Amino acid sequence: MAGGSASRPPAGTCAFLGPSGTFCEQAVAVLHPDGDVKPLACGSISAALDAVRGGHADRAVVPIESSVEGGVNATLDELVAGPELRITAEVIVPVEFALLVRPGTAVAGIRMVGSHPMAQPQCRRWLAEHLPDALWRATLSNADAARQVADGDLDAALAGSFAAGHYGLEAAVTGIGDRPGAVTRFVEVCPPGPLPPPTGADRTSVVAFLADDHPGALMDILSQFAVRNVNLSRIESRPTGEGIGRYCFFIDCEGHVGAPSVGEALMGLRRACAGVRFLGSYPRADEVVPPAAPAARGTASTDTDFTEAAAWLDQVRSGAAAG
Repeated sequence: MAGGSASRPPAGTCAFLGPSGTFCEQAVAVLHPDGDVKPLACGSISAALDAVRGGHADRAVVPIESSVEGGVNATLDELVAGPELRITAEVIVPVEFALLVRPGTAVAGIRMVGSHPMAQPQCRRWLAEHLPDALWRATLSNADAARQVADGDLDAALAGSFAAGHYGLEAAVTGIGDRPGAVTRFVEVCPPGPLPPPTGADRTSVVAFLADDHPGALMDILSQFAVRNVNLSRIESRPTGEGIGRYCFFIDCEGHVGAPSVGEALMGLRRACAGVRFLGSYPRADEVVPPAAPAARGTASTDTDFTEAAAWLDQVRSGAAAG
């Protein structure tokens, strides 16, 4: 597991997708290994984020991206709607599932398995091979599925093996997962405030809204980053809910908004789009400083180029001689 090391807002109450025994709770522990936050378990991702917006928590930790299933739609949709929040940190958590059952339960007798909707696709082949006749039920979280097993509402849950102790269950099978090495990226979000300082290994996240649907609309967005030599690490579309064909784009790019190249790219994006929601600049969980990408012909290649160009323009505007 890895987490960003830059300073974040003072610790306090941290909301997370509960109940106890979720991978989300593990992410909180990685981000705050000293236990300097008071955890607040919430029944859903929206409830965790609303706890921050309503002042009941200082921050929230929620899943945003799976290496198997991609973006977590519940988180993406919540970040694009309602009062703005800022991502201040991220953490990568390895995800491996266990089949949790009440003591004495035989695997052959399992007829109903529950898990969070993001878990089932990660175990689809295993379920088809080992429990082909069992039905699957979506739950609010994997730990919620474990709790339902303890209450007798489910026969088994796909959850982290660490959840078993919370609910008096046992792991009938461990190491479940169709994709070895699967991980989930979690983000910590806070109310808008001062940004974490640049570390050199940063990520910036935004949501871009198309002004209209026309040929080359996506190229208009991508070109804002390409001509400034800013590398995208992720781009994903989501419907806005305003009608068929109306989409917004979640974009992660390398670098901090304080860098001239990233700042100029976001300004260009704002001019090209109907709207842009800034989600934050924060340390990358892997702490990897990306190598400088080769510049396209005729474009600036470093932040020094952008800084010198800005200084030259200031001279021109002031009427001073500019070389």
